[in-house]
Amino acid sequence: MCLKQRSLLDQSFRVSVTLKGIDGILEIIGGLIVLWISQSGVNHLVALLTEHELSEDPHDFIAAHLLSASRSLAHGGNILASLYLLSHGLAKLVLVVALLFNKLWAYPAMIALLTLFIAYQLYRISYSHSLGLVLLTLFDVFVIWLTWKEYRRQKIGLETSRRGRMLQRARFQKRL
Repeated sequence: MCLKQRSLLDQSFRVSVTLKGIDGILEIIGGLIVLWISQSGVNHLVALLTEHELSEDPHDFIAAHLLSASRSLAHGGNILASLYLLSHGLAKLVLVVALLFNKLWAYPAMIALLTLFIAYQLYRISYSHSLGLVLLTLFDVFVIWLTWKEYRRQKIGLETSRRGRMLQRARFQKRL
């Protein structure tokens, strides 16, 4: 049972970190699009993408928020939004790649980064009451928990490996 749970934890960690990586890639792409397309072009693109959904349901949560966000960019926020998306996306992507390669330094770095994101998201939730942001925050808390569990497992594995090597050296020296 413990092996099955560990495997489920490992799989959950890999999947959640991969989702964070995909999110990072999408943020980078979004940041580049916002940077390269004019403000009116962003509005036009978002209006085109959400037109069908809003014609069926004028109160569609995602489409309405995308349209609202694109309109706020039209008021000069495209450079700031682009830098925000690019920096978040790049930071996430670097950490995800490092985590997938089991780099020990990346575990606390990912926990710290997500904690900063959560703090900002809680600030935003306090005045926007966005269900999507609440769900994203809960997912980030879950990813922090999985990252912590995996970090502890990696550290224990590293310590066990070191002890094993030391024991082998001691046995070898004893034979001499």
